[in-house]
Amino acid sequence: MYNRLDQDFTLGGLLRFALPTTIMMLVTSLYTIVDGVLTARLVGENALAAINIAYPALSVMLAAGIMLGTGGSAVVGHRMGAGDLAGARRTFGFLALTAVWMGGCFALAGGLWAEELARLLGASDLLLPDAAVYLRIQLLFAPMAMLQLLFESFFVTAGRPGLGLGLTIGAGLTNGVLDWLYMGPLELGIAGAAMATVTGYCIPAVCGVVFFLTRRQGLRFARPEPRWTLLGRACFNGSSEMVTNLSTAVTTFCFNAIMLALLGETGVAAITILLYAQFLLIALFLGFSMGVAPVFSFNLGAQRHDRLRNTFRHCARFILLGAVAIFAAAQLLAPVIVGVFSPAGTQVYGLALGGFRLFAPAFLFAGINIFASALFTALGDGKRSALISFARTFGFLMAGLLVLPRLLGVTGVWLAVPAAEGLSCLLSLFLLWRHRDMYGWKRE
Repeated sequence: MYNRLDQDFTLGGLLRFALPTTIMMLVTSLYTIVDGVLTARLVGENALAAINIAYPALSVMLAAGIMLGTGGSAVVGHRMGAGDLAGARRTFGFLALTAVWMGGCFALAGGLWAEELARLLGASDLLLPDAAVYLRIQLLFAPMAMLQLLFESFFVTAGRPGLGLGLTIGAGLTNGVLDWLYMGPLELGIAGAAMATVTGYCIPAVCGVVFFLTRRQGLRFARPEPRWTLLGRACFNGSSEMVTNLSTAVTTFCFNAIMLALLGETGVAAITILLYAQFLLIALFLGFSMGVAPVFSFNLGAQRHDRLRNTFRHCARFILLGAVAIFAAAQLLAPVIVGVFSPAGTQVYGLALGGFRLFAPAFLFAGINIFASALFTALGDGKRSALISFARTFGFLMAGLLVLPRLLGVTGVWLAVPAAEGLSCLLSLFLLWRHRDMYGWKRE
């Protein structure tokens, strides 16, 4: 049976293979942005701030789903590359079951303790009601979110990235239309934003279950094999992505607390705009890295080091060119990006635009860090992958947030991310160079 992973990729071929996943991530980021834009425009900037207050708790849920998806796809892809398709199917079934069980735990927490969670996350009296409503609805649908995140990776591993892209586009369009309907004509407020988002989760989740249950060839569900060592390996391999999202939860909480102390709810709204913009502009790197990861996993399992080396070189060229292009776009389009969320002339607009100019250099380094972390995950080296993710999203970033605002005030808040990405880039390059022999990308 033909396997799309089993080929010698040119740069063009690799880009075509990764394109559906890249577009899928761009679409995902866009419909996340649409949530923020419509919430700010139809409900108000305080509602946008409330979403950011709730985000750390949602990041924990996302961390679990992405960990299972990225780490599990590396394990399953390795077994497929080694010729053990039946074992790969059983492992996939067990991972899907685990995702549903973990989602159920999050749903229970959201149903019982949404207000307590919102208060714990730092919601002021003004933001508490909206933050609690948003949390409750989102967490109640956690099992669907977990399956969506799992299938985003496994559609690629199954050689059907186009299907994942189509479902993501469908989910995004549904989310955007329902955002407008619920928060506009129906005037459901922030509850409408949450309901639209979880409806988007359900489309790829339900369709993915049907696809992997009814598929006859290739990767599909088989009777789950509860092999805890493989689950542990999947979690360890995906630990970098988990670390990224857990760190995002902590750092978003710190951003919110610092901006509340310095500028109040207006400051939280401004930092929320920058974090949305960051998610949009790094989506290219996230999608490309996710798209090429199965190629590395498969060729490691097949012991094709020549292919590993060539694929790595193609990826390096693309990442470097992309970093320069995105930095330039961020500088040129900053007024447009900020203006989509907040009208020109408002206090939030002026604050966010000034911050974005200082924030933009982060995009020169982020692509290298994201790719290096994803690469080590794909090769089963969760330790080094997690180290890079921890450094860029927590270690260096928290150090910057603790030191720079004390020295520079609000300016220090904007500079914390570029500083963390730059230092992490040095770490990523060092690890890639040091382990070039081990994984076969050393220049011959």
